[in-house]
Amino acid sequence: MDDFSDRHAYRCLPLSIANAHGWDILCPIAVAVDWNGGRRTEDLTVRALQAVPDGRTVSAFCRSHFSGGIVTFHTDYIFRTDDEWDLLASGPFNSPKKGIYSLTGIIESNWLPYPFTMNWQVTRPGTVVFEKEEPFCFIFPVKKQAVLDCLPEIHDITEDPELGRQHNAFATSRDEFMRRFHANDPEALRSPWLKYYFKGHHPDGAVVDNHINKLRTAAPVDKRRPAPLE
Repeated sequence: MDDFSDRHAYRCLPLSIANAHGWDILCPIAVAVDWNGGRRTEDLTVRALQAVPDGRTVSAFCRSHFSGGIVTFHTDYIFRTDDEWDLLASGPFNSPKKGIYSLTGIIESNWLPYPFTMNWQVTRPGTVVFEKEEPFCFIFPVKKQAVLDCLPEIHDITEDPELGRQHNAFATSRDEFMRRFHANDPEALRSPWLKYYFKGHHPDGAVVDNHINKLRTAAPVDKRRPAPLE
């Protein structure tokens, strides 16, 4: 998203909120993942591009385990959530990486007594590099069985006249703005987006309750005891 001119991608609030909706786990070292396209475990190898901390081997962090071009990263944390919450783990949102695709999992972190792994599927033979401190896993809590508690329903918008009125107001305002923009109207060119969703209000100025346009998650608090002095 940073590569877009004028940070244009950040005008899409749903993308920005999703990107900030959890926590990244970062690579402790740079690694190169080599895959020859084969299905065997040994057809994928991982090379450390710098020294591994504490004298460990690179396999302690990242290795071929499941075969089929899948590379497995170890998070090295036991995650624990309250009983009614699970943990979703995936690659960093809205951050495509050439030649590899993150696999997404939902973990019952309210009871799991060991670390889970983060897995990526290499999509073509060759080499993929993960740089030091590049995110390899993105996590956030999800309500346990929330999907099972939902019953999706499809209605005709005419059943809700007020929603229909609001929808038409948005559509009319957007169409008029785009007409002016493409006609090189100076005011429209100075501010080439309406910001209704970003600001959380309707075209008539009515403010939306519980709107969020900036999300800052709390940093993890390290409560480990300091290592004893030798």
